[in-house]
Amino acid sequence: MKILVIGSGGREHALAWALHRDGENEILVNPGNPGTAAFAENITGDPVEIAVTEAVDLVVVGPEAPLVDGIAGKLSKISIPCFGPTSDCAKLEGSKWFAKEVMKSAGVPTAEGKKFTDAKTAIDYMGPYPEKFVIKADGLAAGKGVYLPTTKKESDMILVDLFKGSLGTAGASVVIEQRLQGREVSVLAVCNGTDAVVLLPSRDHKRAFDGDMGPNTGGMGAVCPPSDIPIDFAEEVRERVVLPVLREMMERGMEFRGVLYAGLMLTEFGSFVLEFNVRFGDPETQAVLPMVESDLADLFLKAANGEELPPVVNREGASACVILASGGYPGDYHKGYVITGADDTESLVFHAGTALNTDGDLVTAGGRVIGVTAFSSDIDEAIDKAYESANKIQFSGRHMRTDIGRTV
Repeated sequence: MKILVIGSGGREHALAWALHRDGENEILVNPGNPGTAAFAENITGDPVEIAVTEAVDLVVVGPEAPLVDGIAGKLSKISIPCFGPTSDCAKLEGSKWFAKEVMKSAGVPTAEGKKFTDAKTAIDYMGPYPEKFVIKADGLAAGKGVYLPTTKKESDMILVDLFKGSLGTAGASVVIEQRLQGREVSVLAVCNGTDAVVLLPSRDHKRAFDGDMGPNTGGMGAVCPPSDIPIDFAEEVRERVVLPVLREMMERGMEFRGVLYAGLMLTEFGSFVLEFNVRFGDPETQAVLPMVESDLADLFLKAANGEELPPVVNREGASACVILASGGYPGDYHKGYVITGADDTESLVFHAGTALNTDGDLVTAGGRVIGVTAFSSDIDEAIDKAYESANKIQFSGRHMRTDIGRTV
């Protein structure tokens, strides 16, 4: 097949790599990065126009913004299969409150919450107990819209800033939820509208620093599968979460085709859905896809066309992905530092925020720069291998957590 992957980060590098690894598919990446250029054709321009001009057989969308903006519908009108939901279905990620309403209607366990459109009412609702709540920007915020305040001063400031536009229109309305305590885990489900197959569960590490301290980031690393998760957990999520949501969406006239990402909290009272995404997670993708032995191109195409889904075959063992980030991330950081050692490891190296300078050197170009993934028959060995490889890659200001997979 000729496949167009849309996006430029580590997730898209992993998707393109997974679709290319059997050697039978021609991969285009729009716009891609220096990592994808090693085995695929990076191509710039409008993705729909590219899909037509290049006569692709399948479009695989990485980031959420094109999905919310309706790229699946545009491609459908010109009969090009798109692995990714329509804009109506993408509201499951585009609006936290819409997702909450769908979950309640479908009977899916989720934290109690309320929606607010002004700071004063939200501040009054939280009162003097910010540690009991989670603040979420209702709209798309590129992974930056979830807050876990520890003091009233902090929570008040977050709410005031959101309604002043600190995240643009994403914070025009805010969802405040009961804060759940437990272990987080993510499940990715490939959906054809009425049915789904689930991939191995994974665990992302959001906090910037060791010990799950510091600000939330887009993700500092992931493991797949976590050692404390039952082997049948993903199938349980399919039955209790994914299929009820697909049925609810169908009842609303929305046929969800693509990936439904369920972020869950495992509490003493059972598992609760924290959020839905409508695309592959980042960096979960970099840990999950290397564990899949199935033909992903065939799976994605069948899902996009609403056809019966083949079972997924996974490799034995576990994988670990460690993110190398720019110093200061998720706050301000510098770009343009030369990266060395990226070609000197035995592990998978997925480019997330890299570029080539005028001298042809690989340099930093984002907050999360590179993801290093290793796998083994044992999760601890996979983690050790990932760190051994990560330590071979250097750039000025490089920052990484040293406890990925060793905290829950």
